Amino acid sequence: MATNRLGELLVRNKLIDEKQLAKALEEQRASGGRLGASLVKLGYLKEEDLAAFLSRQYGVPSINLSEFEIDQNVIKLVSPEVAQKYQLVPVNRAGSTLIVAMADPSNIFAIDDIKFMTGYNVEVVVAAEASIKASIDKYYDQSASFDDVMGNLEDIDLEVVDEDEQIDVGALEKATEDAPVVKLVNLILTDAIKKRASDIHIEPYEKSFRVRYRIDGVLHEVMKPPMKLKNAITSRIKIMSEMDISERRLPQDGRIKIKLPGGNDMDYRVNCLPTLFGEKVVMRLLDKSNLQLDMTKLGYEPQALKWFKEAIHKPFGMVLVTGPTGSGKTVSLYSALAELNKVTENISTAEDPVEFNFAGINQVQMHEEIGLNFASALRAFLRQDPDIIMIGEIRDFETAEIGVKAALTGHLVLSTLHTNDAPATVNRLLNMGIEPFLVASAVNLITAQRLARRCCPECKVPEEVPKEVLIQAGVKEEELEGAVCYKGEGCPTCSGSGYKGRVGFYQIMPMFEDLREMILSGANTAEIKRESMRLGVKTMRQSGLTKMLEGVTSLEEVLRCTIADD
Repeated sequence: MATNRLGELLVRNKLIDEKQLAKALEEQRASGGRLGASLVKLGYLKEEDLAAFLSRQYGVPSINLSEFEIDQNVIKLVSPEVAQKYQLVPVNRAGSTLIVAMADPSNIFAIDDIKFMTGYNVEVVVAAEASIKASIDKYYDQSASFDDVMGNLEDIDLEVVDEDEQIDVGALEKATEDAPVVKLVNLILTDAIKKRASDIHIEPYEKSFRVRYRIDGVLHEVMKPPMKLKNAITSRIKIMSEMDISERRLPQDGRIKIKLPGGNDMDYRVNCLPTLFGEKVVMRLLDKSNLQLDMTKLGYEPQALKWFKEAIHKPFGMVLVTGPTGSGKTVSLYSALAELNKVTENISTAEDPVEFNFAGINQVQMHEEIGLNFASALRAFLRQDPDIIMIGEIRDFETAEIGVKAALTGHLVLSTLHTNDAPATVNRLLNMGIEPFLVASAVNLITAQRLARRCCPECKVPEEVPKEVLIQAGVKEEELEGAVCYKGEGCPTCSGSGYKGRVGFYQIMPMFEDLREMILSGANTAEIKRESMRLGVKTMRQSGLTKMLEGVTSLEEVLRCTIADD
């Protein structure tokens, strides 16, 4: 169906309005794909409502592909290339008729092609685009399975290299080119994408070798390759990420970039660490296409988001984002920069490493070995007429001091720190050696955050939780009335875990005047925390409990990710 025709029909049937159509067409031009997919992505239309509308419009049945198990003999009638090209999947065969599920039943070119290639008459049914993509992934999986790859390993004889032996780099390079090793590494890289992993851990131990994926913040073991492949797999990854395979005593960093079907890229940030029994490799997956930079969708509560936006739109001062590794600090900073990224602003960032690149922002990669660290980059930025500066992390007094001075001399400075919560950040800066009056004057706002898993929307059910447990967790008496907790039971959508996706818990603390005075008078962390709560700042636990009472996450996740308030 022509884009404009579909849009007009949806507006005419009052499923969307003109403004939403214009926004969706803009999104479609920017990211490609179909108008329907853009409408669903922007939240203007549900997949099932779009499928039902197309079904009524064209008088063809609508089906839910997740309820079907399609015969492989039927799948083989249509090649994976054609299925990908037209976003369709053959569902069933009845005599001389082939039933094909499509997202766009008006695509006569696709129907004619299928008729010509298969020799069957084609009957069309409508299915949601997401379920068609899922079925193509499921039935046309071209990557080798772990069992397939393992079946080819019997004739390979690779000895584990003794730590004290000289490494034959030539032999190791040859081993990394063996088809099963290449296939296995490719499988690890692609399977992680399919399972929505954020990190891959490849770990050698004395008598075992395992691969784990971090999915929604929790590690899961996915395979145990043979010990004899340990060095070949590690070396293959090191070659792909342009590291030195002959150096096995020092940590190394690298990067792998692969092209995905549909034209998207996937970056892997690779780190290699020598351990007692070999090199451990950890890869962080950086998928720019899934980077969520819309602040309203990151999980901020309305008041917290208002405070955050006010702080980043001030002409000068410091905004600090704190939390442990993997708590979404980088995404929060990037979302702030995306909002501030205008042609009138000069934005420079010092990052280690640069995770995503953005047009209009001057990003600098740190290189400690040649003396390019956060402090030296920051000094250079101040000679480049900056408006907004982002420092990847404040690690020492020198960086903190230059950042604070920049914030006090007309620049907006964004940065991260590793602290447990927002009030503790004040004392962290004081411990680094920054004077209390500088901290009180320079800092506009501090936000602390954690990422928790979302309950799977497909299988979440109400959970009976005793009132005493809720009160002990921190739920207020007045919130208990009508409070319903949820948990995921586990289903194919969430691979049985009960969780799918993640949501942020945020403690956003603006530097109120009362807090500035407390810092100047030498108040401790507990006193600052109590005063901030009195002024309306939600703690991390309170933010988590709000998400739990909204049905977004479970009590189990709130207790896992946050500590009780004193």
